[in-house]
Amino acid sequence: MPTRNSKAPFGRRAFLTNGTLTLAAASVCPRELVGNQFRPKLSIGLITDLHYADKPPAGSRHYRESLMKLDAAAVQFQKHQISVLIELGDLIDAADTVETEQAYLKTINQKFSTICSNRHYVLGNHCVDTLKKEEFLKVVGQKESYYSFDQEGFHFIVLDACFRSDGVAYERKNFQWTDTNIPSTELKWLQEDLKANEKPVIVLAHQRLDVSNNYGVKNHREVRSLLESSGNVIAVFQGHSHQNDLNIIGGIHYCTLVAMVEGTGLAHNGFSILNIDKQGSVQLTGFQKQKSRQLT
Repeated sequence: MPTRNSKAPFGRRAFLTNGTLTLAAASVCPRELVGNQFRPKLSIGLITDLHYADKPPAGSRHYRESLMKLDAAAVQFQKHQISVLIELGDLIDAADTVETEQAYLKTINQKFSTICSNRHYVLGNHCVDTLKKEEFLKVVGQKESYYSFDQEGFHFIVLDACFRSDGVAYERKNFQWTDTNIPSTELKWLQEDLKANEKPVIVLAHQRLDVSNNYGVKNHREVRSLLESSGNVIAVFQGHSHQNDLNIIGGIHYCTLVAMVEGTGLAHNGFSILNIDKQGSVQLTGFQKQKSRQLT
């Protein structure tokens, strides 16, 4: 799996002591959060659970509207000059055939890919309901489903929990969405990646690592143990349950972001911008339905 490592000026403890993780109101921009002195070193666009599909609404999910909601997010992302764009899974919704699901993916990715050239895709269970992982990744132009990358002195880890408890990868409707796991090969890679890294770490996932219900990764305790033992992990950003949520476990912030697909109209949109400044302060600014939070 691709990764790049080098010395970092501080680890997780120093970062949490001297910096601030802020989840801010939707109505303010990053500069306004801390005054004119705030100058982001790195701005990252975050979205999750678009569930785009060319089909009628089902309950609170308005699949087709994710196109216009993504357009609205793109305006804010461009305004704040993000340098990285990340979607946290379920970019598309399920379809009955491979051809239909590929059509959904090509349509939404045509818009998504024009927002930022430096982008990353986390696999969600709906992304591989009918497709195979390699088919999804080929369309979006990404080599691996789990990997790490460095950006402006920070280390980012992308996880893939779309595996059954027997280690078989999700594909072609061969799974139950509640049976989600990080397999042993990925756990070993994660342990080695964390051990080789000294930069502050942000983890990106779809299924949740902070709960034991149906939305959680079944072996989440084993995964969290690895993250905590590294001493460098600041936060985990995740989706899947479609709700705003925040838990702090073992000194790590587990932030669940709201789904873009929920609700009709732009007032029910939801997306975020993650800002990191030169001093290591981290701020997550939510828009529309992304709930306001602050942590010090």
